[in-house]
Amino acid sequence: MQDQINNFLTNFFESELKQCASIDDLEKIRVKTTGKKGFVTTMLKQLSSLSIEEKKTFGPKMHKLKTDVLSAIEEKKNNLEETALNKKLESEKIDPTLPGNKLKRGSLHPITLVINEAQRIFGKLGYVVAEGPEVETDFFNFGALNFPDDHPARDMHDTFYIDSDPATLLRTHTSNVQVHIMQEFKPPIKAIMPGKVFRSDADVSHSPVFHQVEGLYVDKNVSFSNLKATLQYFLDEFFQKGNKIRLRPSYFPFTEPSAEIDVECVICKGTGCGVCKKTGWIEILGAGMVDPNVLKNVNIDPEVYSGFAFGVGVERLAMLKYGINNIKLFFDNHAYFTEQF
Repeated sequence: MQDQINNFLTNFFESELKQCASIDDLEKIRVKTTGKKGFVTTMLKQLSSLSIEEKKTFGPKMHKLKTDVLSAIEEKKNNLEETALNKKLESEKIDPTLPGNKLKRGSLHPITLVINEAQRIFGKLGYVVAEGPEVETDFFNFGALNFPDDHPARDMHDTFYIDSDPATLLRTHTSNVQVHIMQEFKPPIKAIMPGKVFRSDADVSHSPVFHQVEGLYVDKNVSFSNLKATLQYFLDEFFQKGNKIRLRPSYFPFTEPSAEIDVECVICKGTGCGVCKKTGWIEILGAGMVDPNVLKNVNIDPEVYSGFAFGVGVERLAMLKYGINNIKLFFDNHAYFTEQF
């Protein structure tokens, strides 16, 4: 056994380990020496057949042999890895004189730009920003806002309902936030509510997912003239063109009186073009005085307080401001579109 050990050590250290030039070759040597069928493992198994005296002699030697072999293999592995790393570093030197790779600058999405601009403008008028849930109950989305049970907006063709709970839906407007803040805070209330809304509608100018900015002002002696002046100021600031506005009588369940707000066409300045369908006007938002029933639903006395509310589609504003002709461009997620802004 001693002769076998000596021959193995000579061959291992003087031949195999010295000639090994790669990690793959070293792994083969490890398997050949200390693997399940390797020399060292086989010799250790033979100890059980030796006499007690022979075990005392060869047992410590075999365990030392195993330790020495494993240590030598590990040291050789470290040397090979270091050599390989140095060669790689030598072949992959960086030339600091070469120009660096230019990184493309990102840009804000036009929807974000419009929302930020609306927040800036209304912030100058003292409005705070309020947010609310996108998954809402029927009460906050319809009931508290004076929608009758048979109103078309409640139809499943217009609204996304949750199958597991028919009284839960994806909000169709950010007016639900108005109800939340009127329940939580006492007047005076002055807030805008930007956010994502959902309706079962899709064509070149409509999307089942879009964004709104709604506004609410509730206080003593709030009048319709306050509403008109506020919207005129916002549109003047937003378009920076001093466009005229006009108010057309309309109907919304949660405001009375109600009006559709048209702005003088930002393209033709009122002379008539394809964008405004030769009318000189573009419908841009809806507004009105808060219906007394809505105030009663949130425990605000309509005999003491009055208010106005308005809502505008963010995509509509962006399309007019930036000349975008298809609402789907906002959601296609193409870099060539967003980098224009």
